[in-house]
Amino acid sequence: MPILNPYLNFNGNTEEAFNFYKSVFGGEFAALHRFNEIPESDKMPAPDQEKIMHIALPIGKENILMATDTLESMGHKLNVGDNISLSLQVESEAEADQLFEKLSAGGKVSMPMEHASWGDYFGMCTDQFGIQWMISYAYKQQ
Repeated sequence: MPILNPYLNFNGNTEEAFNFYKSVFGGEFAALHRFNEIPESDKMPAPDQEKIMHIALPIGKENILMATDTLESMGHKLNVGDNISLSLQVESEAEADQLFEKLSAGGKVSMPMEHASWGDYFGMCTDQFGIQWMISYAYKQQ
């Protein structure tokens, strides 16, 4: 059974927002990665390299609030109102493929299911009703 978590997009102030959420909910960040950690980040404008590529703050027992900075230098544009995706953490590649196929039917694929640079099997789509989905399978560490 997949785990469902909200994934937020911010216009360059993810770090500020998540420090606020951390002060509200407590806890520690489970992940904090900057754009300077990805391949070819040296081709990005210097200020964008320090922006947040991915951050995760556990809230409660099984919920994780996650986010990223939306960078115009990477061709992305933030539209307030549709700056949230639903992120599904699944238990296998097969489950990821099955859910992705069903959710993207009649919708739009932004990123097909593939092996991502950070190590997960990952894809993004918008369903036929305009809801944005991110599907991820994290390989077990051996």
